[in-house]
Amino acid sequence: MDTTTDLLVQAIDRTRLDAVRRDDADGHGNRVAPFAAVGQGEPLRCCLRFAEPGERIALISYAPFDHPSVWTEVGPVYIHADRCEGYAASGDLPAQLATGPRLLRTYRADDTMNYEHNTVVPDQADLEPVIRRLLSQTDVATVHVRNLDSQCFMYSVGVGEGPGRTSA
Repeated sequence: MDTTTDLLVQAIDRTRLDAVRRDDADGHGNRVAPFAAVGQGEPLRCCLRFAEPGERIALISYAPFDHPSVWTEVGPVYIHADRCEGYAASGDLPAQLATGPRLLRTYRADDTMNYEHNTVVPDQADLEPVIRRLLSQTDVATVHVRNLDSQCFMYSVGVGEGPGRTSA
């Protein structure tokens, strides 16, 4: 993978979030309970940016894999309480969530975790060159970007098919 290859950055799938909002439940036994963001580090997984003070957000349980897998982990994530514009893929990482500290978890094409390439990125370090290096490995198909301290899922990155894709 070279530096001109587009990255496919994926927020939480819009159809999964539509179901959560429609059902008023996250699918893991929790009701959606909207509240006003304080704007101090609530990373929104629907549009891949930090919440602004006063925005209606919710904290839900989420598992990045939507199919049976031993690697399915459920954890807390912030979303807009109401449908938002989502994340408009550009081939680049989301500006507000593109630096460390982060844990980068690597997965093979069959969605099994590849422990050999899991990487910790230090505070303020640029994630993109590290993600590109990881995706250049023949045994890495996807990278999950996670918070370092709580290891909550932020977004996933794979090799893209060009800009203009939309998720969230």
